[in-house]
Amino acid sequence: MKKKPLSEDEKFMKEALKEAMKAYKLGEVPIGCVIVREGKIIGRGYNRRNTDKNTLNHAELSAIRKASKVAGDWRLEDCVIYVTLEPCQMCSGAIVQARFPKCVIGCMNPKAGCAGSILNILNMPEFNHQVEVVKGVLENECSEMLTRFFKELRLRNKLEKELTNDSSESKL
Repeated sequence: MKKKPLSEDEKFMKEALKEAMKAYKLGEVPIGCVIVREGKIIGRGYNRRNTDKNTLNHAELSAIRKASKVAGDWRLEDCVIYVTLEPCQMCSGAIVQARFPKCVIGCMNPKAGCAGSILNILNMPEFNHQVEVVKGVLENECSEMLTRFFKELRLRNKLEKELTNDSSESKL
């Protein structure tokens, strides 16, 4: 049986997943982002908040910085942003500010997402720009990576706690 070819959105979301894997390998929440103009990636980013000890080092902001440098402009009106997890309020604001016409999202974030889950900053008519939102592209792959990461993190934290308790008890 022949596999159906990937859509353009799926192709670029796979690239965003590669970025998310870089974060995963650093022990960061695995979120990745790519920015595409005329079929070419001009910006890439992945979550580095803990690594860099900087609240601003989200995947989207890193990719926007790089894409703006390549484009020579803060306006990214001819680009599409692909992100593996629904953007937070900060990143959603940056997406609106950069004037992206379209944002493609892998999976939603019911606890902090601002592209429809908690708020929808990307489509607020009160702003002078709205962004087309496409949700659920490679949703299973994006969601599975996050689920696996948090399961491993909980297990690691549990083991560390047990080791700490064991060493405390042995000193008694």
